[in-house]
Amino acid sequence: MRFVAALLMWVLTTAALAVAVPAAWAQHNVVDEAGYATLATSAGKDPAVQSAMAAELTSQLVKLAANSGYDVQPGLLSGAATSYTRSAAFPGQFAQANRIVHRWLFTDGVQNSDASGRWQIDLSPMLADSSFQDTLKDFGIRPPSTLVVPLTENVSDTLRPGQLRQVARWGPWASVGAMVLTGVLALLTLAVARSRGKALGALGVSALIVGAAGWAGIEVAQRYVDRALNQTTGDIRDVAQAMVGHAEGSLHQWLNLTLAAGGALVLFGVVVSMLGGLLRRGH
Repeated sequence: MRFVAALLMWVLTTAALAVAVPAAWAQHNVVDEAGYATLATSAGKDPAVQSAMAAELTSQLVKLAANSGYDVQPGLLSGAATSYTRSAAFPGQFAQANRIVHRWLFTDGVQNSDASGRWQIDLSPMLADSSFQDTLKDFGIRPPSTLVVPLTENVSDTLRPGQLRQVARWGPWASVGAMVLTGVLALLTLAVARSRGKALGALGVSALIVGAAGWAGIEVAQRYVDRALNQTTGDIRDVAQAMVGHAEGSLHQWLNLTLAAGGALVLFGVVVSMLGGLLRRGH
């Protein structure tokens, strides 16, 4: 009977851990605005993101120049855009732009949609960079107060302003609750098990299972991520894809830590079992 109870507690612990790890990661890196901005800052240092943003800014500046009656060589504006995206100021401003996107999704205080309902973002703060200001002045172009760029090709049926505000509201509670529940179930597993060493090893196996399942889950989810990325436009898609890549890399790190913790627990459980056996023989 005690074995059955320990087995049940172990299964429940494994299930709770499988929820707690991705929930904690999502809360820290996606739901939390500061965490998401940190992720965006890291992505802003990626050459792929810098190149895509330089191309998008160049495209918008060429349109701006044409609307102002100037025939500007795209190469000149591209040089200024590339210089800016490779500067130390870009990652922080890229993160600020992503904060606006985050607020669009997780709050109802930002309504960044055009008349047709397409998701859009204002890139004008990036034009405040001195290199852009000087370049535009050389061509007699006045920087616009707004530079709105659509992020999606078509109107999204699933994403609306504030669509995820309930996630932002309850996410912290859910992630903390999942971690607390996992800890309680792990302690109960140790309490009802006959052998503490074997129970520790079993908990380590739980972490190994969760870590491996997480890696497999990311691969399975890739097709759905690609489908969502296909709704974005042009260079913005390259930026979004790079952001997804950084998010996956961050989640992989969490899963690797889970695997490492699981391996350590298995080894610790083996040591405890061996010491327990030696002590029993000594008596």
